[in-house]
Amino acid sequence: MECLKLLHSLGGIHGGNALIAPPNLSLLPRSTPPIHPNRKFTLPAGFITRTMKLFAASVLPSRHNVYKDGLRKQFCRSTSASVQPVTEQLTEDKSNEIVSGDSIRRRFLEFYAARGHKVLPSASLVPDDPTVLLTIAGMLQFKPIFLGKVPRQVPRATTAQRCIRTNDVENVGRTARHHTFFEMLGNFSFGDYFKKEAIRWAWELSTVEFGLPADRVWVSVYEDDDEAFEIWHDEVGVPVEHIKRMGEDDNFWTSGVTGPCGPCSELYYDFHPERGYANADLGDDERFIEFYNLVFMQYNKKDDGSLEPLKQKNIDTGLGLERMAQILQKVPNNYKTDLIYPIIEKASELANVSYELTDDRSKVNLKILGDHLRAIVYLISDGVVPSNIGRGYVVRRLIRRAVRTGRLLGIKGDGRGNLEGAFLPAIAEKAIELSTYVDVDVKDRASRILEELKREELRFVQTLERGEKLLDQMLADALLKAQENKTVPCLSGKDAFILYDTFGFPVEITTEVAEECGVSIDMRGFDTEMENQRRQSQAAHNAVKLEVGDSADLTKDVPNTEFLGYETLSSRAVVESLIVNGKSVIQVSEGSEVEILLNRTPFYAESGGQIGDNGFLYTTQSENQQKAVVEIKDVQKSLGNIFVHKGTITEGVLEVGKEVEAAVDVRLRQRAKVHHTATHLLQSALKKVIGQETSQAGSLVAFDRLRFDFNFHRPLLDRELVEIEDLINRWIGDSVLLQTKVMPLGDAKRAGAIAMFGEKYGEEVRVVEVPGVSMELCGGTHVSTTAEIRGFKITTEQAIASGTRRIEAVAGDAFIEYVNVRDYHLKQLCSTLKVKAEEATTRVENLLEELRTTRNEVSTLREKAAVFKASSLTTKAFSVGTSKEIRVLVECMHDADADSLKSAAEYLIDTLQDPAAVVLGSCPGEGKVSLVAAFTPAVVDLGIQAGKFIGPIAKLCGGGGGGRPNFAQAGGRKPENLSNALDKARSELISILSEKAS
Repeated sequence: MECLKLLHSLGGIHGGNALIAPPNLSLLPRSTPPIHPNRKFTLPAGFITRTMKLFAASVLPSRHNVYKDGLRKQFCRSTSASVQPVTEQLTEDKSNEIVSGDSIRRRFLEFYAARGHKVLPSASLVPDDPTVLLTIAGMLQFKPIFLGKVPRQVPRATTAQRCIRTNDVENVGRTARHHTFFEMLGNFSFGDYFKKEAIRWAWELSTVEFGLPADRVWVSVYEDDDEAFEIWHDEVGVPVEHIKRMGEDDNFWTSGVTGPCGPCSELYYDFHPERGYANADLGDDERFIEFYNLVFMQYNKKDDGSLEPLKQKNIDTGLGLERMAQILQKVPNNYKTDLIYPIIEKASELANVSYELTDDRSKVNLKILGDHLRAIVYLISDGVVPSNIGRGYVVRRLIRRAVRTGRLLGIKGDGRGNLEGAFLPAIAEKAIELSTYVDVDVKDRASRILEELKREELRFVQTLERGEKLLDQMLADALLKAQENKTVPCLSGKDAFILYDTFGFPVEITTEVAEECGVSIDMRGFDTEMENQRRQSQAAHNAVKLEVGDSADLTKDVPNTEFLGYETLSSRAVVESLIVNGKSVIQVSEGSEVEILLNRTPFYAESGGQIGDNGFLYTTQSENQQKAVVEIKDVQKSLGNIFVHKGTITEGVLEVGKEVEAAVDVRLRQRAKVHHTATHLLQSALKKVIGQETSQAGSLVAFDRLRFDFNFHRPLLDRELVEIEDLINRWIGDSVLLQTKVMPLGDAKRAGAIAMFGEKYGEEVRVVEVPGVSMELCGGTHVSTTAEIRGFKITTEQAIASGTRRIEAVAGDAFIEYVNVRDYHLKQLCSTLKVKAEEATTRVENLLEELRTTRNEVSTLREKAAVFKASSLTTKAFSVGTSKEIRVLVECMHDADADSLKSAAEYLIDTLQDPAAVVLGSCPGEGKVSLVAAFTPAVVDLGIQAGKFIGPIAKLCGGGGGGRPNFAQAGGRKPENLSNALDKARSELISILSEKAS
């Protein structure tokens, strides 16, 4: 055992080569004792187990030793480190050791670094993968390697990956293990080691390094994976009773319908071993927690569902840091670990409650705050700003859910005496404080994170207040619609969901308020909207899509495309590959949609916000080659630097290996160049006019317009927009000559070149400079001189997210077209109004005012007419009751509309005086019935409510309605039944009031 352990410890060093080659475990004698501690074997007297310390503190991360290099990466190897002399120490029993979450992360990485794994930094939560919304798994950054589309840089790696998953957000705080933000510790093999090593190391890490009692660790394997079962039992020594064979749903990992897949083996911790082996269910969350998952990626799933062995077998594992912390820190759930609980304590302080003493509902709310603030802090740090789409939608939803939760806890103010201030930043400060060993950049970005949180929270509080007003309006609309359509008033599921999702109204509150007004809620529709939103928020769900087989080989042997588009717009090229519907083909005929890979191209592929070029590919007709024409409508970059030309064969046949003439559409390229350079000018103008602190948050450079997103906290003033336009047009008129050069990234930054946040750059970068105006890192195409832009005009400026604005503008030919179109429409308007252009605005305003006045007059006249008609009805009122005479009036007002009917009822109630009850009906249009019920306070005190009374009456007319106890409106769609309905209303009022007032 001493010898075996030494060999494993010397397997390799972080980022370096093996000191001693790892043993081939399959060659070890079968008599080698298994490493399961429960197996019976003896050691000589005085024999002690020792572990070896192989690394200096500067080589591997530790709780007090994490440094940042120029790229600000965590867990990087110090180039000055050297291997230290081997030292030894007694192995301690770690089962009772209380360890921090940071130490668990560090020890995991050190464990695998000592076994030849390169420690790599966590990828951003914003993945470099268009198929996934957010980083949801540790393996995501290695997806191209698993696909075989990029070569491996190292044979094995280990990471502590930050992850976000929101598909189970409703379970956060309600279970012991669900989170939106979590860390996945993983070890990966790219065609290097496989099952045996992965299993043995997982066991050693769990039972030796982390000291978990062996009799508390259970294992699951795929039901048909005899190999894994034998390794666990025969070589590691896990008892048969602790190994569970499970089916495909639980223990066979797939990336999708097709692609890499393989069996899994999972490790579970048993919190209640006293319950024994019989009928043990690993799905019992109260007893077991899965903490480590080993995926043996050994097959490729084909289109027909069959499995074929992968040429390169891979290992993909994940150990949940929060779950291991719960186990080792011996706390009842992940929220009580030192990774989250300090945040909860801060929230408890602001809520003025004790977490330990408060009720269960408040505990759930505090746990939601603890979880969500972690997710929010790291998302904003990685450049995600709140918005209504994509990733921004995820962070906005989490912020609003946290605000709503804090208000339920009674949190008021920022904890520093400002009762109108935002409270989320105060809690976020604690999350930022805990971020040191998770992401070293978070503290540097703290001010931006806190400011974004404050702005979004305060804006949402205003939104909540607006939501209350919107609810009142929605209920009024529901009542009116029901009256017009002769239906039962009901608030749509979509409206209820808008209140919930946008304004933070729990559906329970919406339901309660609606019922008071006699309006029901379409809960089925609400649930449908909720499910649609859930699908949107889990656009990056737990399955990471990979594909191999034919599609994996599409670019396997294709070299990177040589881009010639900076120097020329046409060139000869050779067709390297043709792809139709995801399949590689040799030949494509006329009418087919095709993706074409060339060895070289003048076409610009979409990147940096600039869309891909359009144009044509031509082959000339000869004895050995048929003529072909391909219209190219888009160009994209594949993995690596391979350009994919997407187009349609409009003539002839195209074959692999043939030479083509590639020609870019010169007119469209010029439009793109003009808009791209204008975008650079716009960023410089914004910094000059509204401040240097503003920064780019996204862009689009298209043929017909440009779009520029930037961080700013308020709308731009009209004068600021004019100043920006004037500044840009002055630079255009100066005819400044652009300069383009390639230089080292460090030199470019020192020269003052602007880099877009979140963009990835190589060691060598292309710098585009407009001398005296702007200097940016940019790979796009640009004009030679600013005079080519000709003119610039802002078309829109609006908010797209809290703290993020968007400007759309036109330049060059698009600018001329925009001006001409606007001029044409203005001339048409002036001709219609018979005014000059400068008088058009005043004339339209006058017309609108006249229209408003006329509408108000008509409405007033209608109401006066209804009241006049009602005055003649007072003589038809009759008395009901003996002890108290109640005046009752039930009449038809013919064609009066709903508003007129309401005015008439109010007049009659005032005229008849308390106690009185009035019910009126009318037929305001074909197929329409309007009803109104008005009761005085004394009638309501008898227990009769107008809202409840009018509903059944309206049903006789094919509709429904409701309202307040003293006043209610209803509608229907069967005018022929109005007379009977009013008769029923009259008889029921007489019956009820006679009984109540006798």
